[in-house]
Amino acid sequence: MKTKTPEKLLVSAAAAMLVAALLDASAEPAAAQPSPGTSAMHAYVGSFTTAQRKARGDGIHVYRVDPATSVWTHVQHIGDLVNPSYLAVSPDQRFLYSVHGDEDYATAFALDPATGQAKLLNRAAAGGKNGVREAVDPSGKFLVMANYGSGSVAVLPIAPDGSLKDQHQLVQLPGEPGPHKVEQTSSHPHDIVFDPSGRFVLVPDKGLDRVFVFRFDAAAGRLTPTEQGSVKSRPGAGSRHLAFHPKLPIVWVLNELDSTIATYRFDTESGTLTARQVMSTLPNEFTGYSTTAEIAVSPDGRFVYGSNRGHDSVTVFAANTEGLLSVVGWQPTQGSTPRFIGLDPAGRFLYAANEQGDTVVAFRVDGNSGKLTPTGQVTKNGSPVTIVFAGK
Repeated sequence: MKTKTPEKLLVSAAAAMLVAALLDASAEPAAAQPSPGTSAMHAYVGSFTTAQRKARGDGIHVYRVDPATSVWTHVQHIGDLVNPSYLAVSPDQRFLYSVHGDEDYATAFALDPATGQAKLLNRAAAGGKNGVREAVDPSGKFLVMANYGSGSVAVLPIAPDGSLKDQHQLVQLPGEPGPHKVEQTSSHPHDIVFDPSGRFVLVPDKGLDRVFVFRFDAAAGRLTPTEQGSVKSRPGAGSRHLAFHPKLPIVWVLNELDSTIATYRFDTESGTLTARQVMSTLPNEFTGYSTTAEIAVSPDGRFVYGSNRGHDSVTVFAANTEGLLSVVGWQPTQGSTPRFIGLDPAGRFLYAANEQGDTVVAFRVDGNSGKLTPTGQVTKNGSPVTIVFAGK
C-alpha cells in the first residue's frame, strides 16, 4: 500500500474543506452572534392581529439588525398577543412596553441585550380603551399612554424590575369635536411625546383638532395642564403624530385627515405652542384619497419624513435653520398603507412598515439631500404597525 505524499494530503484536506463549505452553504444561515458582554442592535416589530382590524399579524417579531447593510435576521416571535400596535423601549433599553389596539391594558417585557429576546413580565390596566401610543419618562419610572377610544391619557408607574402597575392618574381631554362626522365624533388622542427636557408631555388629539400640553411631575408621576392648555389646528385637520426638532424649540405635527404638516415654535419655559407654518404632504397632481400616518426626524434635525396612506409614499422635507419646511420629494414605500416609518438610531436607514402590504421595506438615507433609495431589503411581516430599536 502506497503512502500518500504531503502534497496529496494537502489536496485531500482542501477537498474535504470545500465539501464541508458547500454543505454549510446549503443549510439555512445562522444569525451572527455578538461577542460575549456586548450588545447588538435589534428591531422590534408590532402588528395588528384581529379580524376586527382585518389583520394578518401574529404578535411581536424580533430581528437582529446589521447597521451597515440594513439586513434583518429573525430572532424571536412573541405570540398570544392582541394587537401589540405600538411599542416603546425604556431609556436604559432594558425593557419593552406595548399598548394593545382595542384593549384596555399595556404589557411589559424584559430584554436580553445580547440576544435581543424579550420575556413577558406582566400587564397592567390603562383605565381606557384602545391604547394607541405610549412613552416612558426619562427616569424610566412612569409610562404615559394615549387611550384613543376613551379620550384620555393614563399614567402607569413602572416598578424597579420593569413591570407595570395599574394607572394611578387618568386625564380626560376636553373640547369640541371636529367637523368630520366619522373620524371626529369625540376626543381621540393619537400620540404622546415628552419634550427633550422631560418636563412637558404633548398629546395631539385627532378628534378635537388640538394639541394638548401638560407639565409632568417626575417625582409624583402626574400630569397638569399648562396655562395655555392646548393649541387648536385647522378644523378637520385631525392632529395625529408629532416630533420635536433635536436641537431647536420646534415641534412638527402631522395632521391625518387633511394630509398636512404644521410647524410650531415651542416655549421651553411655559410649554406654549405658536403656529408658524402649515403645508401639504401630498403632491399637487395627486387627486386621490390619502391620510397621513407617521412622522420621523433625522438625528441632526435637517430632514423630516411623513408617511401617506393612499398615496403610499414618504414625503421628504428639508428643515431650514428656523425649523420651517420645504418639500424635497416623495418616495414610494413599495407597499400598501405605510402606517409606520422610522429611522435607525444613526439615521442611515429609514424603514417603512406597509400595514396592508405585510412588508417592512428598507431605504438608505442620503445625508446631504435627505432623499431615500431602496436598499432591496424587504422583510415579510404580517400587518406591521410599529418598529422600535434597542442596542447599538
